[in-house]
Amino acid sequence: MKRRSLLMASAAASLPLPAVAQNAGARTLRFVPQANLTLLDPVFTTAAVTITHGYCVFDTLYGVDNQLRPRPQMAEGATTSEDGRTWLIRLRDGLRFHDGEPVRAQDCAPSLARWSRRDTFGQTLGAAVDAWEAADDRTIRIRLKRPFPRLLDAIAKPHSSPAFMMPERLARTDPATQVTEMVGSGPFHFLRDEYVSGSRATYARFDGYVPRTEAPEWTAGAKRANFDRLEWVIMPDPSTASAALQAGEIDWWEQALPDLLPVLSRSRNIRVQVQDPLGFIAMARFNHLHPPFSNLRLRQAVLSAVTQDDFMQAITAGDARAYRQCLAMFPCGMPGVKELGAEALRPPRDLGRARAAIREAGYAGEKVVIINPSDYPSIAPLGRITADLLQRLGMTVDLQETDWGTLLQRRLSREPVERGGWSLYHTNWPSASIANPAVNTTIRGQGAEGWTGWFESAEIERLTEAWLSASDDAEAQRLFDEVHRAALDAVPILPLGQYFVSTAYRSNLSGILPGSAAFFWNVRRA
Repeated sequence: MKRRSLLMASAAASLPLPAVAQNAGARTLRFVPQANLTLLDPVFTTAAVTITHGYCVFDTLYGVDNQLRPRPQMAEGATTSEDGRTWLIRLRDGLRFHDGEPVRAQDCAPSLARWSRRDTFGQTLGAAVDAWEAADDRTIRIRLKRPFPRLLDAIAKPHSSPAFMMPERLARTDPATQVTEMVGSGPFHFLRDEYVSGSRATYARFDGYVPRTEAPEWTAGAKRANFDRLEWVIMPDPSTASAALQAGEIDWWEQALPDLLPVLSRSRNIRVQVQDPLGFIAMARFNHLHPPFSNLRLRQAVLSAVTQDDFMQAITAGDARAYRQCLAMFPCGMPGVKELGAEALRPPRDLGRARAAIREAGYAGEKVVIINPSDYPSIAPLGRITADLLQRLGMTVDLQETDWGTLLQRRLSREPVERGGWSLYHTNWPSASIANPAVNTTIRGQGAEGWTGWFESAEIERLTEAWLSASDDAEAQRLFDEVHRAALDAVPILPLGQYFVSTAYRSNLSGILPGSAAFFWNVRRA
């Protein structure tokens, strides 16, 4: 480019945009998600970024309010038979899919059936179901083998993975196969032609969406889309995202890096707030199929060496207000959760004793492959700290840095490490998604049908079934505690602490709701 042309371009860039361009920009919300969107099917995966995408495109029969209580969403309501074995869920009027077709019970029944074969709580419910049926176009009939009082809790769960409704042709997809056609009935429709994994994902407001009349709370109530377009911009580098937010090039950064919060907080054009008041639980997930972590005594020895502060300080920049020790296999602060892991997890740790326990467990020098997402700032430090800890405990460690999308694919492998498998990876879960025995995927013992890592425990499954059927609150609490103690003894995961993520956005935005995902309804530009 000649110097004259360059100067003219620079001058033009400094001029105010035409009104049409300004208005178009005002009608677009630009968002930086916590990670790259690689998997699109929010029923197939528990990945948080895919669940957030799912809430744009799809809707649920029931949502939850700020107390995580089920509330009708696509449904008008539900009735049950006197014996508790038949549920009728009536769809509200005017629901349509993005392709213009009406939402029918014939779509919802197979959607529930497919979800029930993927989701942990869904599998528990599915075991009690005789049939998912359409009584008529607007009435879903669920026939049960036995009463299941928490049915609405199951289909209203807000995260990992919600019971999203899809057209029948998609809902009939094998649960082991991802749905790639993104047609839902949610407030935005996905612009597949503009999707570039690793770069951007784009959505347009669905003008055919009919919001509820109630005020929005968590995943329930009115989902009014106030922007014509929603653009996700993938920015793995936190400094780049921070600079873009400060320059006004983006509107909202889902998970602001703790190191950069002081700078962002000083800007009058940026607001910072905790996105999920219930927090997140950080954890390491073992592969239970192969050595070395198929060995229970070895898992117990490693648990005895964990100091949660080491992990939490690394992902919160040492801000003591941004995390807490949570000496439990459930999120602290949730109903019924007690810190029953105090004896197993309270510092200080005795590494010498842990090294001896590892030798006594029969560790034979097997390689520990840790897959670690270098592009995920709130997870990447966890893998490095665990690698260092295991090396100090005398284990042979292979820390393999990768990206989050690759990790999501690789963690599905059941092969040994010699054939591309893995031994351990780290992740986080919103507290709301693992708050009780039925929904806590991380400790459920469903084996080959369960979460990656494939932990199996008939005892935990038996106790969870009993908890679901508990006749009174005291019995339910006793069984909750029994599930918890069994999980602490079996060590399906390493609990690494509870932390609170800050989201950052331009101060001209309002209406951002708290929740276990970023919700784009109710958001406005001043």
